[in-house]
Amino acid sequence: MPALTTVLVTRPEREAGPWVQALQAEGVQAEAFALIEIAPLPDAQALQSAWQLVPQCFAVMFVSANAVRFFMAAQPAGVALHACRAWATGPGTQAALLAAGWPADQIDAPPADAQQFDSEALWTIVAESARAANAQAQATVLIVRGADATGQLAGRDWLAQQLEDVGLKLAQTVAYVRRAPALSDAQQARAQQATHSGAWWLFSSSEAAVHLQQACPGLNLSKAQALATHPRIAERLRQAGWGRVHLVPASLKSQAESIKSLS
Repeated sequence: MPALTTVLVTRPEREAGPWVQALQAEGVQAEAFALIEIAPLPDAQALQSAWQLVPQCFAVMFVSANAVRFFMAAQPAGVALHACRAWATGPGTQAALLAAGWPADQIDAPPADAQQFDSEALWTIVAESARAANAQAQATVLIVRGADATGQLAGRDWLAQQLEDVGLKLAQTVAYVRRAPALSDAQQARAQQATHSGAWWLFSSSEAAVHLQQACPGLNLSKAQALATHPRIAERLRQAGWGRVHLVPASLKSQAESIKSLS
């Protein structure tokens, strides 16, 4: 990787900063360029209602560390967690669960060296226990996720389909809102410059790429370079017209090595 090539990390601000620091520690020149803004719900009443389900749930699945953060902030006094498993799609979400006090022996997540951190990777870990739970009457899994600015659920329904296929009851709740940030004039200028300077945009969500084009209409992507942490994201970037798209591992250390190997 050329010494002056920069990687722009598009994760939400809370995650982008630490990720930049970690990449820099691995020898990658990186900067934060958050393209997803995380905000609390206007009304948290639905979260309070969802918490009433937790004692009866077989598992609560969290789509992200933000799902953990906002859901756990709404925890009512006296609701015990020891009888309910927590499912996480990656190490960031797992760390958030531990920090929030969820018992470590009740957390299921892909290993830290997994090639992908997504619903499919999680399902390989929990499928057997999910099928066994189907023998329990009314066994329920609660999925905690975000919504977009219009209130529509953000994310895929793949895992929900697997749960229904093995006969489990499914409940879902929104814990936070994901929306496009308002970019300053300086940020818009940086985006314009980065799309033709040889910089790499790192996407762990295709939603961030959509937000970039919304914030900078007319952005010429024909020579822009993108790093994608999942094949689905890479395909959507190619369809959107990105000039060069490179798939990188989801785990940090492997990701840094992959980035450094680029020329």
